[in-house]
Amino acid sequence: MHPAKEHFDDWAGIYDDYYADQEIGDREFYVELAREADGPVLEVGCGTGRIYLELLHADVDAYGIDVSREMLDVLRERAEDIDGSPHVRQADVTDFQPERNYALVIVPFRAFLHVIRLEDQQAALRTLREALAPGGRLVLNFFTPDIDWIAERYGEPQTEVLERDGQTYQITTLAELEDAVEWIVRERRTVEHDGTVVSESAYRLKLVTKREFELLCETTGWSDWTVYAGFDGEPLERGGQEQVWIVEK
Repeated sequence: MHPAKEHFDDWAGIYDDYYADQEIGDREFYVELAREADGPVLEVGCGTGRIYLELLHADVDAYGIDVSREMLDVLRERAEDIDGSPHVRQADVTDFQPERNYALVIVPFRAFLHVIRLEDQQAALRTLREALAPGGRLVLNFFTPDIDWIAERYGEPQTEVLERDGQTYQITTLAELEDAVEWIVRERRTVEHDGTVVSESAYRLKLVTKREFELLCETTGWSDWTVYAGFDGEPLERGGQEQVWIVEK
């Protein structure tokens, strides 16, 4: 079982509401890439369909995998509202069997950071390379570690209020640097309603630097790659910026 599965199963019901106001500008970027792809597209970590359903709406030949069955159930329900026919299944990126060769594989919204161990990161990148057709591209994004952010926010509970279906929920997140050598973060989230805890779960992230990911690409058979800051092609210059990688087979 993927270590993040339980967390995302638990969060499936409120995931879309929680992230509704936390857009990072990736949706249009990935949809445009998918439209330009000369063949089918695979989204890794498609979740509840935040990007995947936009691909369907754009008539992209899109496929998706996710570790959480509960998240995929939400995606399928949402697809009914747009008369879509999603091709998604539960699978772990480290060992799934590709159903075809894809022209483009995308891993949006920092999903790669949920792959914690070095051997799993390498397995995932090898598997994705094998899933691509000749000349295909892997595109993914995740944030650059920011020392100032870690010093200011980690170890201090952060509380937000979520309004959903006329009800008010209090969501508390506590992020801690679990392993300062390997740069592994543990985040715990608690959801309360009327003073009662209704949900509590945790997950881990492996923070990845630019040099680390370059070495991962080099050791897993990729031929060429480019990294930008954000989705407008700006240079990567400081911590906290969003790394956007375009990796060529």
